[in-house]
Amino acid sequence: MTRALVIESPGPLALVEDLGRPGFAHLGVTGSGALDRGAARLANRLVGNPDGAAIAEVLVGGFRARFTGGACWFAVTGAWGPVTLDGRPVAPYTAALAPDGGVLELGPAVRGLRYSLAVRGGLDEAPVLGSRSRDTLAGLGPEPLAAGRVLAIGGEPEASVPLIDQEAAFAPPDGAVTVALLPGPRADWFTEAAGATLFDARWRLSEQADRIGARLLGPVLERRVRGELASEATVPGSIQVAGDGRPTILLADRPVTGGYPMIAIVAGSSLDAVAQLRPGQELRFRHA
Repeated sequence: MTRALVIESPGPLALVEDLGRPGFAHLGVTGSGALDRGAARLANRLVGNPDGAAIAEVLVGGFRARFTGGACWFAVTGAWGPVTLDGRPVAPYTAALAPDGGVLELGPAVRGLRYSLAVRGGLDEAPVLGSRSRDTLAGLGPEPLAAGRVLAIGGEPEASVPLIDQEAAFAPPDGAVTVALLPGPRADWFTEAAGATLFDARWRLSEQADRIGARLLGPVLERRVRGELASEATVPGSIQVAGDGRPTILLADRPVTGGYPMIAIVAGSSLDAVAQLRPGQELRFRHA
C-alpha cells in the first residue's frame, strides 16, 4: 500500500514547495520554491531526505492531516507553535515517527508565519518544469492543498534518519528583525536622503504581504530620476519602490519590476528571516 498524507484541513493556505525551478527566467518563469529555504532544508535533513525534496509550506497553522499506508517519519520547522500527533505534543525541529492512521496538527503559529513540514520520502507530486513548487503568481505546480486531497509520499531515501534527531531549535524572533541589504541596480535613481532613510528608518511589514512580495510601512523614499523604467528581471529580495515612494520586497513568486526601480536587494542570508515576518512586525536594514 502506498504511503500518503490525507489533508483534513489545510488552514488558510498550504502549498507544496521544494527549492524551486531555476533556469526559466528567459521565459518569464521565476524560481519560486520555499520562502524559508533554510527551514525546508532542515526539515528534510531531519528525516533523511535530500535538501530538494518537496515539503508542505503551511501558512499560520490550522493544518490537520492523516498518515495512511504505513508509519512515516516527519519533521516540522520554520514557524513556532503547537504541533501535535494524535493529540500529543511533538517537539519542534525534531524527527518523529507517525503511525499508520496518525493525525498531525499544526496549531496557530505564535512566532513566525510559515511552517515547513517534511515527510520521509518527500511529497510525490507531479513536477512542472522540473519542480514540485507552487508558483502562486504564474499558477504553476501543484494546486493549493484542500480538504480531502491525498498526497502520495515518495519511496525511502538512501540516507537514514539521523541518529541525532534534534537540531538546536530557535523560535523566529517576534521583535524587530535586522535585514542585510546589498545595493540595488537602480540605487542611483534615488536621492542621497532616500538612501540614508532606507537604513535609518524603522519599517513595519504591512498586511499586503504574500509569496509575491511584502509591502513595507514607513517613510517615503524620494526618487532623483523621474519617468518610467523598462521592465527588468528581478531576484528574490529585490526592493522596488512604487510611484508613491513606498518600498516592496519581492519574494519567491515575484514578477518583473513593472517599471519601478530597485533601490536595494535583501542579502540571501536574510531572506529566510523576511519569510517569517508577521504583519506589523518591525524590521531595520543594515549594509551587508
